[in-house]
Amino acid sequence: MVKNQATDETEVDAALTDGFQLVIDALKLNGIENLYCVPGIPISDLLRMAQGEGMRVISFRHEQNAGHAAAVAGFLTKKPGVCLTVSAPGFLNGLTALANATTNCFPMILISGSSEREIVDLQQGDYEEMDQLAIAKPLCKAAFRVLHAQDIGIAVARAIRAAVSGRPGGVYLDLPAKLFSQVMNAAEGAKSLVKVIDPAPDQLPAPSAVARALDVMKGAKRPLIILGKGAAYAQADEAVRELIEKSGIPFLQMSMAKGLLPDTHPQSAGAARSTVLKDSDVVLLVGARLNWLLSHGKGKSWGEPGSKKFIQIDIEPKEMDSNVEIVAPLVGDIGSCVSALTAGLGGDWTPPPSEWLETVNTKKEANIAKMAPKLMNNKSPMDFHGALGALRRIIKERPDAILVNEGANTLDLARGIIDMYQPRKRLDVGTWGVMGIGMGYAVAAAVETGKPVLAIEGDSAFGFSGMEVETVCRYNLPVCIVVFNNNGIYRGTDVNPTGGADPSPMVFVPDSRYDKMMEAFGGTGVHVTSPDELYRAVAEAMNSGKPTLINAAIDPAAGTESGNIGSLNPTSAVRKGPKA
Repeated sequence: MVKNQATDETEVDAALTDGFQLVIDALKLNGIENLYCVPGIPISDLLRMAQGEGMRVISFRHEQNAGHAAAVAGFLTKKPGVCLTVSAPGFLNGLTALANATTNCFPMILISGSSEREIVDLQQGDYEEMDQLAIAKPLCKAAFRVLHAQDIGIAVARAIRAAVSGRPGGVYLDLPAKLFSQVMNAAEGAKSLVKVIDPAPDQLPAPSAVARALDVMKGAKRPLIILGKGAAYAQADEAVRELIEKSGIPFLQMSMAKGLLPDTHPQSAGAARSTVLKDSDVVLLVGARLNWLLSHGKGKSWGEPGSKKFIQIDIEPKEMDSNVEIVAPLVGDIGSCVSALTAGLGGDWTPPPSEWLETVNTKKEANIAKMAPKLMNNKSPMDFHGALGALRRIIKERPDAILVNEGANTLDLARGIIDMYQPRKRLDVGTWGVMGIGMGYAVAAAVETGKPVLAIEGDSAFGFSGMEVETVCRYNLPVCIVVFNNNGIYRGTDVNPTGGADPSPMVFVPDSRYDKMMEAFGGTGVHVTSPDELYRAVAEAMNSGKPTLINAAIDPAAGTESGNIGSLNPTSAVRKGPKA
């Protein structure tokens, strides 16, 4: 409707649309249903309108947590999770999650409002002025800025395709404030929208590469398959299972790949990890990278130098030979590559030698038997093994629940102790090992799947995102948070070496009651001191589906410095002393 200035009468004009509506229409056209955000100028009206259009808008207390939620939504769904932030500081808060998503190969789109270009470029001091596009570019797969409403549709389409094609990752979309209020003909606006067709097409491996890989596999005496989170993301679950079971080869699952096959599967070598890494002669990597999590494919944990041949499946050719020689690179999507290998095994395939399988099984059984008493103890205060043993029972009884896990000892030990039974049910810190993902991942897991979520948090890790318990309560999500509270980082027994009044930087307020935080927002808070109490409290919380936080009192002396990554923390030469 427009006003006729000559007659002062209202007359009907062509229907109009604006930037707000076009952004929403473009996202909805491409199947984006959920938005993760922290509201503020200039995106508040956009979020209100999106909710009015039937999209689910989940608003957080900090942009980094909203960004982590969007990132893991991308991992779970294979569609880019979308996070919206305000400009400058809000954008920077979200950028940590965008960079983490790119490093972990999660498809995500960060959309941020920004200051006007003419003011930013002349550095005239606009409200929250910052050249956000330039800052984002080095930290994501792609970055785009939209200046005209008629370009919104193509920009959203490009962002989606960039996020999910090839190796997935993060994309930044810069939307200056003036864009939202731009008006255009509604029919023309509708025509400008783009529905992305086949954004992540299959990429078939070369037949010669498949043949080469099969030749290496058939010559193996002690083969091993390692499944990474890329294999979980691919959702080629049956193809992966068929290759492993048809080949008879023992397998290891990286932490976020756990559950592709149950950890209790007879071919699982998780409980014999050190043995199979050291003694295998041929290793097939499926969506796993030879980064720090696998000691870069070399060093003492891998046995004698040159004792192994590596076959690697990855959609990114540049990943090959990143640390060690890959004798049989297979470039393509995981489903296609795995299916090609399975088809090539043929009727003449011979399972691995029985001596190798017996070696692996013997080591597994010995390690499982050695660990069992530790997991069954009922000490009060708890140690990590007793507490995780209780939570191990919870996941065994509820295999469809999603486990979120972060911390130091809390993460390192849980990775090996808690068996997983279904794919994409374990979410943790991933490639960077960054803490602070916990509450964002927990919220998104509940929103995207509707499944109950168990978030196991170290007390230090929880501190990065703990305020989001209010978000959990506000949306009444089926999330049970367990905080392993040992009064500090690694251990709660560190002291100030000067004897001064300030506590050690490694120590928190003793005997803090994190459960009271949840109660403050209307959720259920529980304090427990023994594994039996912990099991009962978590079981009740998971059955109820109500937001719950359980403060699990852990012996302050129970932890160790950084667990499995202690070698990355250099020790002072003075403290360490001279070499003998």
